[in-house]
Amino acid sequence: MPTWNAPRANSTIDTLFLPQPARVPNTVRSISEYRELVAVLVWKNITVRYKQAYLGISWAILKPLALMLVFTLVRSFIGIPSGNVPYPILAFAALLPWIFFQESASEGVQSVVGNAALIRKIYFPREVFPITGIITKLVELGINALILAGMMIWYRMVPTVQVAWVPVIIMFTVLTSLTIAFAGAAINVYYRDIGAALPVILSLLMYASPVIYPLELVKHRLLAEHAAGGWSELLYTLYTLNPLAGIIESFQNVVLRGTPPDWAALAPGALLVAVALPVSYIIFKRAEAYFADAI
Repeated sequence: MPTWNAPRANSTIDTLFLPQPARVPNTVRSISEYRELVAVLVWKNITVRYKQAYLGISWAILKPLALMLVFTLVRSFIGIPSGNVPYPILAFAALLPWIFFQESASEGVQSVVGNAALIRKIYFPREVFPITGIITKLVELGINALILAGMMIWYRMVPTVQVAWVPVIIMFTVLTSLTIAFAGAAINVYYRDIGAALPVILSLLMYASPVIYPLELVKHRLLAEHAAGGWSELLYTLYTLNPLAGIIESFQNVVLRGTPPDWAALAPGALLVAVALPVSYIIFKRAEAYFADAI
């Protein structure tokens, strides 16, 4: 295999802000050209992750089910409202996009460091690694979606035509994950604390997302009751700047409630991702040329 020797950066700051290398391919075209490599890496991620596990890929199912049971138990003590939707399936539907985002972002941030051997041997677009990590999690998301479908049958809930919005919502979740994965993977090459801290940060972010409680509760408290006084509307806007707020609410709407996505809740987070994703990608591409030296 031909080797690719990257130029050496003088410092971490130089790596991130020096002009981009001349060899910066179009992302969509380059990923299309390396689709076979992406498929191989996805398969490798799945087989390696569950090869030594007796329960195999069932672990991907056990996590949301266990959290759903815990949340349902907590709810029995503190009385979280769930409207006309049974709370267990409401919580499970919230956990699907949340766990996908959480694990995709974490996998993407660790993806470059985790493939150091490949990076030192041959050149190909390094964004293959974060994207591969996210596609791997799409497989697990699909399995959990089947569990959600089974729960809907159990509760005699019939999806409406609004369920057609699900692919759009999932794609937005993918873009949100990539926003963290690109910049995080680049910085993690130089500061491994990023990879260690991210799972903790994302676990805390779950409590600032409508996973345990519905977004309607936050909206009612801030916009109807004005619980924070004159700051209520601003706080609600800041809350919805978290893209997962709109994603989770909209996913529950289109799958369980048979209503359209909550565009008002999606808009602030979508604006944030639209600005942050290109910046994250630029940071990744400017650091890419020096991964082989620093990793």
